[in-house]
Amino acid sequence: MVALAAVALVGLTGCDGPDPNNLETYYDDPVSSATQPARAPEVQEPAPKAAPVTPPAPDPGPLAERALLTDQDVAEEGVERGTDAASGCLSGDTSATSRTVSWRYPSGSVLRHRVAVYPDQRGADVVANAECAGHPVEIPAQAGVDRQGAWCEGKTCTVLLAKGALVSGLTVSASTEARAVDAAKRLLPAMAAKLTAPPAQP
Repeated sequence: MVALAAVALVGLTGCDGPDPNNLETYYDDPVSSATQPARAPEVQEPAPKAAPVTPPAPDPGPLAERALLTDQDVAEEGVERGTDAASGCLSGDTSATSRTVSWRYPSGSVLRHRVAVYPDQRGADVVANAECAGHPVEIPAQAGVDRQGAWCEGKTCTVLLAKGALVSGLTVSASTEARAVDAAKRLLPAMAAKLTAPPAQP
């Protein structure tokens, strides 16, 4: 009996490996976790950058409207409103946003005012490169404008004033060239004042 007990004891203690009948150790990985290759860290893709938001360009219409002569500005001329069809130098230029107004004298003479906005040009360059029909005439210099010019062809005279991106053009068709020039000269101060006035505060 002693010999059998000793053999049994040796059988229980002589095996160092995992017991194949012990489910808790049968599936143990004999390789240490320290010898496993380290996993490379995952690379995070950079988030796409949002496209910059470009504010919309201001509407040039109100800029032209603000510099346009009004009935009050020409009241002393004794005129009444006429058709607003544009005519005269630069009137056929479709590259600019413009506003036009016109009046008629009791004698039948016509007064037209047009203000155009050139978003991609300087108004002074537009006036300098203007090819207005007729011959140049002298007009009083107006304070605050960038450039000015005047031309007469027959009984019709045109005056151009530039400030920033704006060009203010006045065309007068009268019974004589002298009358047309005189009317343009009388309205020059009002044209320049409207053209160079600061924007109204909201």
